[in-house]
Amino acid sequence: MRYRLLSILWLTAAPAASSAQERSVTLDEAIRLAERVQPDVVRASTAVRTAGAQRRNAWGAFLPNLTASSSASDFFSEGESRVDPVTGLVTRGNSTNRSISTSLSASIDLFTGFRRGAELSAARANESAADASLIDARFQQSLATTNQFLDALAAAQLVRVREASVRRAEEQLKVSVAKLRAGSATRSDSLRSLVTLGNTQLDLITTQTDLATAEANLARLIGERGRVRAADDSAFYGVVPVLDTQAIRLEAESKSPRVQSAVSSASAARADVRASRSGYWPTLALSANTGWNGNRENDYTLLNQRQISLALRWSLFDRFDRELNIVQREADLDVAEATAADAKRGVEAELQKWLAELDAAKTRIQITQTSVAAATEDLRVQQERYRVGASTIVDVLTSQEALNQAEVDVVNARFDYLRAKAQLEALIGRKL
Repeated sequence: MRYRLLSILWLTAAPAASSAQERSVTLDEAIRLAERVQPDVVRASTAVRTAGAQRRNAWGAFLPNLTASSSASDFFSEGESRVDPVTGLVTRGNSTNRSISTSLSASIDLFTGFRRGAELSAARANESAADASLIDARFQQSLATTNQFLDALAAAQLVRVREASVRRAEEQLKVSVAKLRAGSATRSDSLRSLVTLGNTQLDLITTQTDLATAEANLARLIGERGRVRAADDSAFYGVVPVLDTQAIRLEAESKSPRVQSAVSSASAARADVRASRSGYWPTLALSANTGWNGNRENDYTLLNQRQISLALRWSLFDRFDRELNIVQREADLDVAEATAADAKRGVEAELQKWLAELDAAKTRIQITQTSVAAATEDLRVQQERYRVGASTIVDVLTSQEALNQAEVDVVNARFDYLRAKAQLEALIGRKL
């Protein structure tokens, strides 16, 4: 039995020994590394670049188009006289003529029915929405990384709690065996202590498995392989002062990245509606072209041609294409405005939830710490009474289990508080 017990203890201690060789990261390092490799953040970052390019493109619609071209040709005419397609001159039949030409042309839209201004406003709103979405993606990824980091850190602390439970169970088993040998206890006491030790070892194995899973998931989040250990920091466990819930609520409604992104998308949809209505207005465009042509017959003397044109175009009827486009844009606007309003309500609801969770976790921390102190003292008293024969092994093991659970509860309460705090920070877009 002793060999079997030592084997179990060796197996449960082996993962802890190997974990000492793992890489350790702080929370800030984990968040920074996760932002570099997680698809949601990368996607939001590329959307910002795309939105910036779209804004430049919308601004460029106010600038003229400029095109330069040049060509050379060898024209052969057989039979009757024909017109040189480059120079426009009549050439004799059965003749060859080489020619060159170059030209420079420019055009600019003078009036587009206010379409360019609306498209520029929409592009700017889309860029603001992309910026807000990137901030939100970073905070959401920070939240996911923080939760995974806390899972790994909580599992590591629970492993230490379970190891302490095993040590207490081992000590109690030694006491029961000693009392059995002295004839002051029954065999049932030592068997009960042995069962309790086995249960605590099973709890330790389960917790070590949870730790391995949490550390492997943390490694995946930050772009690593294997397991990554979460580095503990005493700064995690400081309780924030009492929050001004009204100020937090107003800040969340105005500065929440989720709300800002939805509001900017609604602004872009509103500008798209204005742009779609530009189809009812006429358009006015100015264009100019200058070119130089020459050929072998005139010793390649370049002759200049210039042209300036002002074009007015007004679509009077397009079989209701404009109306369809307007209805589609207005439908998109209705959805965007409803989404923005729902985002505000959603942030408000989540804010209420996590503020309540924060307060509840803070209270649980205080209660569980008191429970640990009380359970520790109760176990000490029961163990002393058992030594002198004033209590039974059942009383001792019950107190021991109560202390084990109280230590687990204080760890869970502490990390419930940290998770609620991280959720609030992701909602308002800043650290508390």
